[in-house]
Amino acid sequence: MSRLEELRRRHAAAELGGGEERRRRQHKEGKLSARERIEFLLDDGAFEELDKLVAHRCREFGMEEQVVPGDGFLTGWGYIDSRLVYVFAQDFTVFGGSLSESNAQKICKLMDLALKNGAPLIGLNDSGGARIQEGVLSLGGYADIFLRNTLASGVVPQISAIMGPCAGGAVYSPAITDFVFMVNGTGYMFVTGPDVIKTVTHEDVTKERLGGAHTHNETSGVGHFIAADDAECLRMIRELLAYLPRNNREDAPRRATSDPADRRDPELDSIVPEDPSVPYDMKDVIGRVIDDGEFFEVHEHFARNIVTGFAHMDGRSVGIVANQPAFLAGCLDIDSSVKGARFVRFCDAFNIPILTFEDVPGFLPGTDQEFGGIIRHGAKLLYAYAEATVPKITVITRKAYGGAYCVMGSKHLRTDVNFAYPTAEIAVMGAEGAVNIIYKREFSTAVDPESARRERIAEFRERFASPFIAAERGFVDDVIEPRDTRPRVIRALRMLENKVDTMPRKKHGNIPL
Repeated sequence: MSRLEELRRRHAAAELGGGEERRRRQHKEGKLSARERIEFLLDDGAFEELDKLVAHRCREFGMEEQVVPGDGFLTGWGYIDSRLVYVFAQDFTVFGGSLSESNAQKICKLMDLALKNGAPLIGLNDSGGARIQEGVLSLGGYADIFLRNTLASGVVPQISAIMGPCAGGAVYSPAITDFVFMVNGTGYMFVTGPDVIKTVTHEDVTKERLGGAHTHNETSGVGHFIAADDAECLRMIRELLAYLPRNNREDAPRRATSDPADRRDPELDSIVPEDPSVPYDMKDVIGRVIDDGEFFEVHEHFARNIVTGFAHMDGRSVGIVANQPAFLAGCLDIDSSVKGARFVRFCDAFNIPILTFEDVPGFLPGTDQEFGGIIRHGAKLLYAYAEATVPKITVITRKAYGGAYCVMGSKHLRTDVNFAYPTAEIAVMGAEGAVNIIYKREFSTAVDPESARRERIAEFRERFASPFIAAERGFVDDVIEPRDTRPRVIRALRMLENKVDTMPRKKHGNIPL
């Protein structure tokens, strides 16, 4: 056989992976093959594969007879919407996609290139975990990857897609990355599987309930997005990247829009109910303000009392954080604080302006919250806002009470522009609670306590909770007509386009983790 024929044979073997039968099994389970996933994700014909002929070096347990070029991992670079990305995919048809010393080195080489060249890193995970036959060599490979995930954090966007099993040490690389996509029904993550749990704790749990897409998107918060199948997952990754810069030295790409920057929306004037106890959907406000009503929500199913996601304003990418009065009255709790803090820190790391819509009655009371550390977790959100140096704009639509007012992008945390609607109530607490404390003795002796209470509540709202009081102090820059939200925010973003802010010199802060 000539050298050229040998080269072609090896390339064909690498492309075949674990063979047609195993590939058919993947398809039967509703999964694309590793190579099909990369082809679907990238622009047509864009994939340039690296280390296609790498082989494992294990010679124990009969492994010397089982050598597949590429060793079960595909690594390389390509383009999404003509922008450079680096991508790896685990091929479950080769040794269950298990990590070896050799394919770990392939990933590390790819990650080093992503860092040097400043481009996003995307991992398509479908692996049974560490290759048992290689022992500590495979474990060392995981640690080498974890180190690079950490070094790349805040330098280039890192995206993980869980499209099959991801267990044991394998889960920590996705956990360090910025966004985790999970395919419903086929993707799952856990540190220890159902069998081990049953042995140790006697709990009987399925792998889907333990670590499936719904569990991690709704309960644990490990997952940021849930997709119905591989194709939808890959489309969502492409959509996300349209909002992100390639690295921390660049801005996100601008997008052409026909939505006028000076568009006013009279519907916003009546969107906040007159009764402060009546909920409304903050997403309705967001949708009326952003370009073309297109909102790419992040962590949609987790901690629904706070909304996070990306949109465009005047064609420019912005990160949106908003309290959600339609769920838990928009209170901040442990999960929403952590969710918001992580998103704010991502936006700050990658030069994405932060637009906050505020309607927060305070922190959620209760022993579960206090025992769970709401003080520490709430401080994460405060810390994230205070630390952020990107352009920050806050719009107070209704309630801004107590410490939660301070946390949600207040002027005191270096927010650049703060607006309030006429419906805003900015105070230590709600009028009802405040008057019950301040006028408790008066009410106990009043002829008509309820009438006296109503009068005092109205007086408190007017004298102490009015947005005009905050405006007089300069804590909000203007009280605006809600219909003017879009043009006012866009003008502020344009003004802040070249903003430069600094932090005191230090290695890093000590966020209350």
